[in-house]
Amino acid sequence: MSTHRSLAAGSTPAADAAPATGTWSAAGKLPGTTYWAGAGAGAVTLADGTVLMAGGEERARNAQDTAALFDPATKEWQPTSALSVSRRLHTLTKLNDGRVLAAGGLSGPYGGVSQAGVSSAEVYDPTTRGWTATGAMHESRFAHSATLLADGRVLVSGGIAPRSALSQRALASAEIYDPASGEWTPTAEPMNDARAGHPAVLLRNGTVLAAGGMAPIGRGLYAGQSFCEVYDPAAGTWTPTGDLGSVRKSHQATLLRDGTVLVTGGDSPGLQDDWTYNPYSQWTAERYDPARGVWTAAEGMSTGRSHHRAVLLRSGRVLVIGGTDDSTFDVGYQNAEVYDPATRGWTPTTGMVEGRWAFAAAELADGAVLVAGGLVRSGAAVPDNGDVVTDSTEFFTA
Repeated sequence: MSTHRSLAAGSTPAADAAPATGTWSAAGKLPGTTYWAGAGAGAVTLADGTVLMAGGEERARNAQDTAALFDPATKEWQPTSALSVSRRLHTLTKLNDGRVLAAGGLSGPYGGVSQAGVSSAEVYDPTTRGWTATGAMHESRFAHSATLLADGRVLVSGGIAPRSALSQRALASAEIYDPASGEWTPTAEPMNDARAGHPAVLLRNGTVLAAGGMAPIGRGLYAGQSFCEVYDPAAGTWTPTGDLGSVRKSHQATLLRDGTVLVTGGDSPGLQDDWTYNPYSQWTAERYDPARGVWTAAEGMSTGRSHHRAVLLRSGRVLVIGGTDDSTFDVGYQNAEVYDPATRGWTPTTGMVEGRWAFAAAELADGAVLVAGGLVRSGAAVPDNGDVVTDSTEFFTA
């Protein structure tokens, strides 16, 4: 990876010599091999401490309707009621009443760039362990974001929809789900920039930050973005805010305890700020200050990564897990590291049991972090250029 570091502009990579922290331990297997390619993880922790997994895709990229519950006591998965509609590139959002909203996504067999998303949504009730259809969104979408607002409603923004029989387009539309009525209402105005695959973070003041993302630019081709904007639920409006220092897609954004937002990694191939060329995923990180509306460079990770996961730990530090490199998309990383907002430094963890990218991640009630499924190898890393998807599960304890 040292070659990667020398080609990109930005912050300095973290030191490799720091002692490792925390341990990874294997747990039970998922009901099937599954991965989740969206910006959000494919699992949520329920009020009783179990973790719900729903939907996703298998090696042929066909959408799945399976759902399962992870029991931290036994460290095993048990099947639960299936989704009424198979979904991939959808969102799962835990509501304030403990139920879980599944919205949008792609359904059925893989259909290429002409496949349209679904507008349907359904709600999982942990008491009955069943799914119930709820109001449909006004627009079909996939690869969108979903954010639980301070008042208990859910903001869905952006995503992808067909442009023609051979191409796609990013969406600027956004809408809000009301759990009390089960209905969706479009926001008063759309986003300033159409985007998909973007992280969206609820800030301390109740507004929502949408950071970067991507837009289709051709058949199977996508361009990253540095544009960011903030949604105000009280006014129903979107306002542009400071741009990211680097164009990013397939990155992660995490709200820190001091109210700032940490963005890590992502795909950003092409010319950098200093006109050097970088074909690899970013190891750079940035922090957003909502009070000033600006991003500043943070200390870089030990390695570039995309399609990774970032989880805020009880200590206030951030665990960044796995991922892959955008230049090849061939091997999932075993590497994970922890960011300390106080020292602004990175510390490596011991390696994961299995390297992976595009996996599910969720914090358990005891503060441990569960990861499940994901892509292990793909492309030139396997003999038939197919995808190797795992059903393995493991958890991190600090």
